[in-house]
Amino acid sequence: MHPMDDTPTRAEQDACYLALKARDARFDGRFFTGVTSTGIYCRPVCKVRLPKRENCRFFAHAARAESAGFRPCLRCRPELAAGTVHWSIQDASGILAQQAARLLDDPDAWALTVLSVQALADRLGVSDRHLRRIFDAAFGVTPMQYLQTRRLLTAKQLLADTALPVTQIALSSGFASVRRFNDAFLAHYRLSPTQLRGAGNESAGAGTTVRLGYRPPYDLQALGDFLRKRQVHAVELVTPGATDWRFARTLRLQGGGRMHTGWLQAQFDPDHTQLLLQVSDGLREVLPTVIRRVRQAFDLDAEPSAINAVLHAHFPDGDGLRVPGCFDGFELAVRAVLGQQITVAAARTLAQRLVDRFGEPVATTLPELSRLFPLPLALAQASADALGALGIVKQRQRAIQALAQAVAVGGLQLGASADVPATIAALKALPGIGDWTAQYIAMRALRWPDAFPAGDVALHKALDVHDQKHPARAAEEKSQAWRPWRSYAVLRAWSSMPLRSSTAAPSITRAPASRRRATTRRPAP
Repeated sequence: MHPMDDTPTRAEQDACYLALKARDARFDGRFFTGVTSTGIYCRPVCKVRLPKRENCRFFAHAARAESAGFRPCLRCRPELAAGTVHWSIQDASGILAQQAARLLDDPDAWALTVLSVQALADRLGVSDRHLRRIFDAAFGVTPMQYLQTRRLLTAKQLLADTALPVTQIALSSGFASVRRFNDAFLAHYRLSPTQLRGAGNESAGAGTTVRLGYRPPYDLQALGDFLRKRQVHAVELVTPGATDWRFARTLRLQGGGRMHTGWLQAQFDPDHTQLLLQVSDGLREVLPTVIRRVRQAFDLDAEPSAINAVLHAHFPDGDGLRVPGCFDGFELAVRAVLGQQITVAAARTLAQRLVDRFGEPVATTLPELSRLFPLPLALAQASADALGALGIVKQRQRAIQALAQAVAVGGLQLGASADVPATIAALKALPGIGDWTAQYIAMRALRWPDAFPAGDVALHKALDVHDQKHPARAAEEKSQAWRPWRSYAVLRAWSSMPLRSSTAAPSITRAPASRRRATTRRPAP
């Protein structure tokens, strides 16, 4: 079912019922089933007894199911489903509606005292009437109904999975008061929040654990290798084992008018297509934001069926690959600059020195994690001598300081809700940042699925256009068949290149001297 469809056809409904009957995780989050005999809506993977076909109604979004009067299932828990993110390169109204939904999905915006349709329309540069019209056409609900469902499902997950106080859950989920939270919960779910109160699973210092769903296939080995080659000690810990896949890191987040610091740990449960996330007590007050960052960092909302339908014929071995995101856009951008024209190992060494010199210490229960990545202000104020002593050349120094200054004053936003074309242009206007770096940041920090570093030398070799007179132009032309999933195509192309040795990360081929100023070497896949 496509979310733009106002009413699914009979054939689409029959297809949804077959997917429901198979309990296929690949359709999780793609649609929800409302059962008229119970008044409850479920995910396709729900383990309850299969309802009769005539009792089923199918919805592209949880918000649409709730607007039709259905309550979320307490067993399969719709709030755990992978998000539905569709991209189009042809429908301008659809793109605008998706951008509005991305802004509403962003927990960083929930702390606003007044979040109205007018404010959202102003942010997008359209009238509120036009926004309401295209949003209703895309999702079948108003923007505020969409936001209300998102807030309620977030609160429902925190109630079921954590021992957080109800007051804290209400505020961190975006409600202005506990009273409004209680009223909304009762009106939508016909239950009080305390009736959904889980036993909680945390003890003092042990953190909070929540579960996040994703759609298979998922190549965990490839993701683990990617992260391990870029691991910065004291900030990150990567264990990409087949039976003990684990990722942990320190994190700093702004929320509620103050800074929160702590750590998180992620482990995958492939049998249940879930990620188990453990978050330290210091980050509990910004837990919705942490969850959102984790979903982006591990690309949990990707839709393999849609991506593979476009890319499988060209890259048949990459169906489980995801585009790794990041936990902090500024950190990713700095590390991208450090990685220009050098190998992954060398870039990791420079990032390690930067953390050791400018990173702040942080207390954690994990002995391997002890520092936070430097703040933008710290790097903006760092002297050239201090950066040079770390082995960072002058061109990279200027790029890092300009980037840090732009982020520190709020002039540059490097998150998933940023305007992609405007942000890419702003990045390229900074000294020392070219198209490759901007596209790489768009791919990983802005979560843009159609980013394409056309000047990448290794990409030219993978696509067999390196001998052409204008390889970048040839790569761009070849990539048109992969839109709007070119970020995934880049990962697949990089992964198709043979390693130079079995023990070291592949180094990057240097561009010919005539093109060296226009291209940069990319991190290994």
